[in-house]
Parts: sequence; C-alpha cells; structure tokens
Amino acid sequence: MNKAVFLDRDGTLIKDAHYLKDPEQIEIINGVGHSLHKLKSSGFGVFMHTNQSGITRGYYGMEDVYACNRRMLEMFNLPDDFFDEVCIAPEDRFVVDGLRKPSPKFELEMISRYELPPDQCWMVGDKWLDAETGLNAGMKAALVQTGKPMDDALCEQAKSNAVPIFASLAECVDQMLDLIDE
Repeated sequence: MNKAVFLDRDGTLIKDAHYLKDPEQIEIINGVGHSLHKLKSSGFGVFMHTNQSGITRGYYGMEDVYACNRRMLEMFNLPDDFFDEVCIAPEDRFVVDGLRKPSPKFELEMISRYELPPDQCWMVGDKWLDAETGLNAGMKAALVQTGKPMDDALCEQAKSNAVPIFASLAECVDQMLDLIDE
C-alpha cells in the first residue's frame, strides 16, 4: 500500500452517540459502507482511530468498544478484519503522552510500520482534533459534517489550515478518488 486513510469512528463512520457502549444503539451513516469498500478496492490502507475516554471514566470497558466495532462492521457488511489497524485511545484529555487525538502517535507509528508517504495519507473526522491529528502527522486532513454541527470558528479554522469540509464521508472519498485519477 502506498496511500492510506485514517478515520474517526463516532460522527464520521457512525452517528455520534454520547459514550456509546451498547452495539444496538449504533446508527450507521448512509453511504459509509460503500465508501469504505471503494477505498479498499482503490488500494488505500484503511485505519480507524477513535478516542474512547469513557473507558478511563468507567462508563464502559474495552470489550464494549470491541463489541460496538464488530457490530458497526457487521452493519456495513464488512469482515471483522476490514481495517488494517485500529487504535482505541482510552485516555481522557488530561493524558498528554497517550494515543488520544490530537496526538499523531498512532498515525506516525502506522506511517513507519507500513512505509507510507505522509503526503499520500488522509485523516478524516468530524471534529477539529481529527484534522489536527492528521496535520500533526504531516498528512492531509478533511472534515465531514455528519457529526455534531460545526460552528463558525471550526469552519474558519479549517479554512485557514486548508482543510476541506465535506457533507459526508461518501463525498470526501469521491473527491479523494477524483484527485488520484487526475
């Protein structure tokens, strides 16, 4: 693989449910499953990086996150091993040297492990910390509007950092694939 996409989970792949712990509460976002298939079939490495501070806070355990991830993949008709790697960051925002976004530690480790050129990698999510993670790793970044509503400050921050905003992951993936075809 010589290109990759790193994806946030909540608000990007599935609807954002506050501290999701029950797989039955998962609501998928239209077009995501098809977009994930398109990425893989176009030769992209596909990684998922999700902050899950509810683990540290005691709201749920790692097994709950695994169960939600399995259910999400099942709902998209994808195999359990679809993602090349998954990072579940259990830390809360006060841990400074963990894997929690906007730390690029996971992305940099994957770039090294898979010998990926950072300029051929994207980080896609619904919050600024997702975009910041990608930028911190020397990657491209994009935001999708399928999570919580974006305020003017976030839109301005994205614009000033040349981070495009798309209506959905489907629109983002189509644009990425168009850029590759050019």
